[in-house]
Formats: sequence, structure tokens, C-alpha cells
Amino acid sequence: MTGRPQNHIRAVPRCASRNGLTILELLVAIGVIGVLAGILLPALGSAREAARRITCTSHLKQIGLALHNYHDLHRGLPPGWQWDASKHSAYGWSVPILPFLDQQPLQSTINLGFRLEDSRLRLARQAELELLTCPSDIALPHFTLLQDPDFGDATPLVDLPAANYVGVYGTWEPDEIHPTPPGDGTFMDSRSVGFHEFVNGLSNTFLVGERTASKLSVTWLGFDAAGEDAECRVVGNAATSPNCEVCDECEFSSRHPGLSQFLWGDGRVEAVNDFIDQSVFRRMARRQGD
Repeated sequence: MTGRPQNHIRAVPRCASRNGLTILELLVAIGVIGVLAGILLPALGSAREAARRITCTSHLKQIGLALHNYHDLHRGLPPGWQWDASKHSAYGWSVPILPFLDQQPLQSTINLGFRLEDSRLRLARQAELELLTCPSDIALPHFTLLQDPDFGDATPLVDLPAANYVGVYGTWEPDEIHPTPPGDGTFMDSRSVGFHEFVNGLSNTFLVGERTASKLSVTWLGFDAAGEDAECRVVGNAATSPNCEVCDECEFSSRHPGLSQFLWGDGRVEAVNDFIDQSVFRRMARRQGD
């Protein structure tokens, strides 16, 4: 008896599916990503710094325009600082130009006769003015001014709004001797300086420069007379070079690699290299030349 032929189905092996990468492929991918990151990240950082520097330049130019408008109206620049009625605290050169920086409402809250820590100046102490800061700097919007060790313990005196731009006092340290002698730069203690006093010409004389919080915290508002490095909170001196690591804290500095930006008397903003000749740097900080 012959049976019906049976159909035998033979299973055909299939190739195993691959749902992932081999270790070798993964290592190659990681290596490629690492190389690309090493190329792109520095370029990205440089591009961001370039944008921040452009913003910083714009801020300084607006300050320059405000100073020129103030000079046109008052026939002179604002003093480096002006004392309150009790001579206990002083207000910086930025305060008088606030209306020329579209900050008239803020200036109206500031009474130069009051002490800086007066409760009626709370709004001014809490103000944050982006225009007076450089985006390249890394700092909190406020800092606490401590008492100078020469007057006792480092007691907190007053909280102040932070800034990055200080007036050029000249080549002498503004906090070295008390009472402070008149500076040989653009901004002096309690006296207005006119452009006619710039013997070297406006295009060869600094008005304002940068300082980072890592060097010494700056404010646009003012200082307490008993504060540490008090006068240097609003003005600076050019004795050696920008970004000098071993120099006095009152000198100029920035986070722009290899340079610091300055506002010049003619209103332009131009960078100064960290390795500028010291005699040239000092000459540009004086209003009356050598």
C-alpha cells in the first residue's frame, strides 16, 4: 500500500537582525563626536565672546554720548564723586548722567544729601542697570561693601548695585592717601573737568575703562567713606597695564582675552592690549599730558 507523499517543509535559517552598534562602532562614534566637539566648542565660545564684546562696546559708547551731552549742558564733566551733606558717603560720576541714559525716574529717587545707606535710597541700591555692566564679566548684580580694616573689623556697611565701568582717575591711586588728592585724569574728587583741559586732545585721553568683579567690585551709585577701597569703587588708575595680575586692585581689567576696552574723549571705544607700553598707557590716562 502506497501512502500519499507527505510534504516535508524545511525551515530556512534567517539572518539574525542587528538592533544596535558593536563596541567598535560605538567607540568610533564617540571618537568622532569628541573630535567635532574639540573643534566646534572653542569656535562657539569665541563667537559668544565676540558678541559679548560688541555689547560691551555699545554700552561704553552710550556712556560716552551721555558724558558729552552732560558736558554740553553743564560745560564740564561730572565730578568723580560728590559727598553727601554729612561727608559720610559719596555718589559716583554715573549718577548725574542717569537722565542722559534714559534713567531719569531712577535719578529722581536719589537725593545727594542723604547718606548712601538711607532707607529712602533703597530703590537705587536695588536697581540693576544692564547698560553699566559688561556681559563678559561674571558677577552678581549686587555686592556688599565692607568696612576698611583700618577703621576696625570688616563690618558690612551697605549693599550696592554692581557695574563694570569706572572713571579714569589718572595715574595715582585714588584710595592711597586721605584726604584724596586731585587725580591727574578725567575724573576728580568733587571737581568738574572740562574738555579744554585735555592737553593731549580728546582722541588721546581715556574717559572710562573696564574692571572685573574678580579684581574689585565696582558700582555706579557711590561708596561709604569708611569702606574698603572706597573711592576705587567708582574710579580707577592706570599705573602699569590692563589685567596686571600683581598690580593694585584699583587698576583696570576685563574678561576679554588679552585686552580691555576704554572709552576715549572723542567718544570712540577702543581696546588696549595687556602688553601696552607702560609709559604710553600712563600718558593716555592723564588729561594734561606728561
